[in-house]
Order: sequence, then C-alpha cells, then structure tokens
Amino acid sequence: MKRLTLLIALVLCATAIYGQDFLTKSKVSGSFQIDGNYYWEDKGIGITEEDINGESFGAYGFGKLQYQLGNFTAGMRFEAYQTTPMSGFDSRVKGMGVANFFATYDNGTIGVTVGDIYDQFGNGLVFRTYEEWTLGFDNSLRGIRAVFRPYDGVTIKGIYGKQRLYWAKYDNVSAAEERGLVRGIDGEWDLNSSITSLNGSKFRAALGASFVSKYEADSKLHVGDIDLIMPQNVAAYSGRMNLGYGRFGFSTEYARKINDPSSFNNYIYNEGQELLASLSYSQKGLGMVLQVKRVDNMSFKSNRLATQNDLDIGFIPPLNYTHTHSLPSMFSYATQPLGEMGIQFQVNYTIPKKTLLGGKYGTKLAFNYSQVNDIKRDSINVDGVNMINQPGTKGYTSSFFAIGDRMFYRDFNFEIEKKISAKWNLTLMYINLYYDMETIEGHPMAEPVEAHFAFGEVIYKINKKHSVRVELQHMWDNVGMDQEIDPIYEDNYNKRGNWMAFLVEYTIAPKWFVSVADKYNYGNPIAEKRDHYFTGSIGYIKDQTRIALSGGRQSEGLVCVGGVCRAVPASSGLSLTITTSF
Repeated sequence: MKRLTLLIALVLCATAIYGQDFLTKSKVSGSFQIDGNYYWEDKGIGITEEDINGESFGAYGFGKLQYQLGNFTAGMRFEAYQTTPMSGFDSRVKGMGVANFFATYDNGTIGVTVGDIYDQFGNGLVFRTYEEWTLGFDNSLRGIRAVFRPYDGVTIKGIYGKQRLYWAKYDNVSAAEERGLVRGIDGEWDLNSSITSLNGSKFRAALGASFVSKYEADSKLHVGDIDLIMPQNVAAYSGRMNLGYGRFGFSTEYARKINDPSSFNNYIYNEGQELLASLSYSQKGLGMVLQVKRVDNMSFKSNRLATQNDLDIGFIPPLNYTHTHSLPSMFSYATQPLGEMGIQFQVNYTIPKKTLLGGKYGTKLAFNYSQVNDIKRDSINVDGVNMINQPGTKGYTSSFFAIGDRMFYRDFNFEIEKKISAKWNLTLMYINLYYDMETIEGHPMAEPVEAHFAFGEVIYKINKKHSVRVELQHMWDNVGMDQEIDPIYEDNYNKRGNWMAFLVEYTIAPKWFVSVADKYNYGNPIAEKRDHYFTGSIGYIKDQTRIALSGGRQSEGLVCVGGVCRAVPASSGLSLTITTSF
C-alpha cells in the first residue's frame, strides 16, 4: 500500500506541474498476462498424486501500468504466483503484491529514476538487471539511477540500491535473504555523434567503461575448520569498444572482479575475469559473425550465500545458437559462471533469385558452429600440498588462453529455407549436438549426449487466410535401447534414447490457430520410459489480445532464456494463457 500511495503522489505532483496539459498530453499504457495450469495424475509418465501433492492448480499473472506526461513517466507491476510442485519455479516465487514500481523524469540531458530499476552497463558483464516471466526471474534494483548526457554521444549513468529477492523484505531480514548494496557508474562515448567530421563516416567508434561495487557486511563465516575473513566491498570493472568500417564490425568487452569468496565458488579468493569479442561482416545476401568468450570465476551476486538463479549482479551472454524446435530444445545450454571458453561462427547466405540453385524466389542457407569448453585450472601449493578449489585459498591458477579438456557443449547445424512457389515453403535442418548433462543439469555420473537431429517443415498456404504447417523431427542418441542401466542412475535417462516428433498446425489468419503434436522417445534404454507426449493447442488472437489453451503431456527438460535456465519436470494437464496490452 505504501508503494502505491507513493506512486500516486508522484503522478499527482507531475499533473500539478503540467497543469491543464494533463488532460491532453497524458498517456496511459499497460499489459496483462494470466497463466493457469491444471495438473492431473498420469502414471504412464510417472506422475502420481504424491507429485501433485494435492495442489493440482497453479496460476500466475501480472499487470503492468505506465503513465507518461511530458518528461515524466511512472509505472508499476502487480504480480501473483500460486505455484504447485509441478511448475518447476523456485518455491520462493509464490506470493502476491506490487512487485515493481518506478518514477522517472528525463529531459534529454538529465534523467532520474527512483524505485525498481532495469538497466545494464555495456553487454551486462558487471551489471544487468532484468525480468524474465517464463523463468520466474527478476533481479531488479530498488534504489535510484541518474543519467547525465552533457554532450551529443556522451552518456554517464550512476546506480545505487538493493536487488529484489522474490518477496523477501529489503531490510531486517535473515542472512540468507540479506542483500548487499550495489553501487555503480558507467560512461559511454559515441564518437560519431560527438565529432562533426565523423558524422555519416564509414568509420564508426564507441567507447565505454563501467565500475560496480557491492557492499556486504562481513558475516565471519566458518567453513570446515577454517574461519574466513570475508571482503565487505567487492568491486568489478570493465572496458569496451565498438568499431566498424563499412561492412565490417568489431566489438569487445573485458571485465575483471576482485576476490569474491562465496558459496557458489566454494569460498575461494581467486579474482574473476571475462572477455567477450565479436567480429562481423555483412552485405546484401551475406552475413558472417565470429564470437569468442572466456569466463573465469565471474559469479557476481549481492549475497555471498546465494547459489540459485537469483541476485546476479552481472550477466554472462550466451554464444550458442538458440533452438526453438521441441527435440533439440530439450538440451539447451546454461552458461557456467565458474568457468567456460566458447566460440561461435555463423554464416547466413541467400542464393540469388533466378539462378540455378536460387530458383524463382532465392534460397536461404544458414550455418552455425558453437562450442563451449571448461577452462584449464592448475593446482596451487598450500602448506606444501598441491590442491585445487579449496575453501580459504586462491583456489587455482589459470592461463588466460588455456582451454580445458572437458567439453560442455558443441552444436553444429545447417539450415536450408526454400520458397518453392507462392503456396509452398520448405525448411530443412540438420543438427549435431554434444551436451554435458552432468555439468549443465547437475546429474551426477550422467553420460554426455552425443546426438544427431533432422528437422523438416512444410508450410502450405491454402489461400490468403488459411495455411497448414507440418513439422517432422527425429533424434538419434548415443544411448542405445539395449544399454544396461544401473538403477541408481535411472533418473539420468528420462529424456535419453532416440526420439521422433511431429506437429500439424492449421492457421486461419489473423485470429485462429489449432495444432496437434506428439513426441515419442521410442529408443529410451528403459522400457518403462518409452512414452508418447501428446499435446493439443488452440488459440485466438484479436488486436493486442491472445488466448491460448493447450493440453497434454510435457516432457522433462530445461526452459532457457539467454543462457539462464530452470528445470521443468515432466507433467500432464491443461494450460491456459491470456495476454493483452493497450
């Protein structure tokens, strides 16, 4: 109630300042979403009454409202989560109330925001706050942000506050819910906007730098038989540049963090560092991007006891291709803050129209290769003993360009998209995937996935409004049907073995769609786990409102957005989603 009262007071102040312009220049916008799930027992895929635990219904929803008058903007978001054991969300997400509110004044030169802040410095390596509804994730910063633009192309930001931790209060809380103060400053200079002679030049340049610090009181932790002295101030800083000339582009950012012992890194005192670099080339019909990344001990949280997907101050951008098809998306990559080295190379090429291979409409080709390995760690000498990652020590040493032997993820894929005629469109795709399930999903002793995927999609436009889309998928796994499985590790094989899948979707544009689909893991090495996952969906769209109802079985897997993931258990039931905006 206090938050709502404060927000209303700020709006009234703004209307008083603008006087009679209030009625003619005020703008109100917003959006709403409701997600409802109804689960039922399904012994065919192992869902029992115990799994549902008497809570068969789960509902989640939010409403956003934003008010704007001249240079003044204010907004709020109301959230309601009623989770069930089947949802896959962190149990702490359950609750209801005004989760976010803010007020901003920005005249182009100076901007000030109070309340809950979403922003990032550069690529977000040392600071990024955002919310992702599908993950139940929100690390907004409650406090103040100031922006100063003294000259064209020059922007200076400052932030100060505490991060959101689900519904926990911000003051007078337990050690597990306490959050340190986050303070930071960022500067960016776009040379092409500032220097007249570079306006419109083929050469493009922008420079930036960030500094972020968290303050957390020393909790005098005792780990094993060691009393740890914890740093109260942990600083991270970064520098970045974006350069371009004509069709070429190059960008890079390097970040470093001082020692930050925490539960996540086993309380070691090693410093952290991260490098992200990208080289690109583009012209009509051709685009190429090469990206590299190195991450070493860059978990940066505002609570040293946090170990889940919460309270991250920094963000680790993923380099891998994002698969949206049902079978390969079961093996999505989650970034590894403690250490990873990655590379991605992508080429998109369009064979011109009216050529032998391009045909009447041209042919689109896409190639992507990405690979992520662990970093190489060397032991350190502690009291005459060589050891790695022991609490209270530096942990290890690691040469910056040394790549570890363990591969976390590799994805090679090739896609062809061809418009055959005015009515027919064809897409074919091949994927070769390596997936370290033990590391990414935390399944001890799990065998890596070494799989091949084939995907085909055909779209037939019956007329201007009616169309049919058909998907066919297949996955060949390195785990065979006849492989003997130790009962202790059976949970590691819930989604292993060969799969096949299909989807048929009928669309009546622009309002209706209906689809049926099935995934079948016919090659699972455990006969009891060879199940069909039937689903059916129907949806209605009108203007900014969308209603979708789906029902059936959901296979176990990960839901990932931007390299951040949450585990989704197998489930069976109905799902309703309603979204609208104005």
